[in-house]
Amino acid sequence: MPIQPRTPPGVLELLPPQQIAFQRMLDTIRRGFERFGFLPVETPAFEVADVLLTKTGGETEKQVYFVQSTGAIKEGKAPELALRFDLTVPLARYVAEHEHHLNFPFRRYQIQRVYRGERNQKGRYREFYQCDIDVIGKDTLPLAYDAELPAIIHGIFAELAFGAFTIRINNRKLLRGLLEAFGWDAEHHTAVLHEVDRLGKQTDDEVTALIAKVKPGQDAAAAQLVALMRGSDGGAGTLEALASHEHVARFAEGLAELRKVYEGTIALGVPAAQLKIDLSIARGLDYYTGTVYETFLDAYPRLGSICSGGRYENLAGHYTKSKLPGVGISIGATRLFSQLLEMNVIGAQAPSIAQALVLSVESALSATYAAIATELRAAGWNVEVYAGDDKLGKQLKYADRARVPIAILVGSREQEAGVVKLKDLREGAAVKELDVPRGELVAAVRRLLVS
Repeated sequence: MPIQPRTPPGVLELLPPQQIAFQRMLDTIRRGFERFGFLPVETPAFEVADVLLTKTGGETEKQVYFVQSTGAIKEGKAPELALRFDLTVPLARYVAEHEHHLNFPFRRYQIQRVYRGERNQKGRYREFYQCDIDVIGKDTLPLAYDAELPAIIHGIFAELAFGAFTIRINNRKLLRGLLEAFGWDAEHHTAVLHEVDRLGKQTDDEVTALIAKVKPGQDAAAAQLVALMRGSDGGAGTLEALASHEHVARFAEGLAELRKVYEGTIALGVPAAQLKIDLSIARGLDYYTGTVYETFLDAYPRLGSICSGGRYENLAGHYTKSKLPGVGISIGATRLFSQLLEMNVIGAQAPSIAQALVLSVESALSATYAAIATELRAAGWNVEVYAGDDKLGKQLKYADRARVPIAILVGSREQEAGVVKLKDLREGAAVKELDVPRGELVAAVRRLLVS
């Protein structure tokens, strides 16, 4: 009895039309990265286990997949390899290992799958694509790079055209300084910011009450903190409103950095309407040390952040004595695509890869069909040849289901007349069928496809 075919849980497996759309999304992201001069990097799907797990702990380590050969399992050996769970730890290893061969600041992008032992639930994947960019400095890294990343993201999402979006920025130093100014000691910062992260998910009053519980007697400070975070305009006015707290050194440093990043991003062409200062961005507290970013689709707030990142002080401290500060942003491509596909924001039917299909009208003319396809491919078009001797109606039905724009027909009559028949299969085509001289085929196909 045959084994029932079934997809492993927690993976996104697409049919060709959706896969085309997903691949084109990845291509757009890749072009956006390269437009700013970022270099491609790929690391292995698996890393040496002790290297990969150096920076993990708690829940993350529980989600790691180990790689083990059947021979090693039988011998009872501990796993030596583990699948990467993100692209940051492999990047840290890569930079530390190849440090003396890299040109700093090192600008890299990486678009690859990562693996996590997630529970099988909607919107959570065990295998998924991440699209990361990072700029790594040696000893220092100018804030100009922090301003550049939102400009890259703006260009990518403008081209993807998923709808209006907003890039929100903040600064960790400003956040911690603000808490100090309002009377919370460093020991309370993590707890307060954990509650701050609930803003937008719970009411302001509920969040205020939760913050007030962190340290008794801070009710007024909690209300003032929430009011400041929720009452700002998100632009230059926010920077001015915050200036009254500059007497706290850490806050003043964070505010100066945030102002420089905000103004630098605007100078790179990002509209002020799409760049907002959001003091409530409080994720990644233990990792990010300065600038932080999150991007949201305005019409789909329930998606949460579709792109996030920030600045960190030392990327590879576990692997090298060199200080390697950096700033980066990551797009969770699989999660984003799957949810937008489900919401019909992305079309379920992408155009065909092939731009023309050469039909098999007479088997004796197979060499002619091959020559036509070769000529069009040389001109830069994607061309498929239908093999076999199926009836023309069946071939045209195949072309229609494959959504190929143009069908090319040549029979004995066309061959003798020195012409090629082109059928425009697209809806609303002005001319459905025309004969063109054989020597003008490439030009005729170009006119049709660019019309």
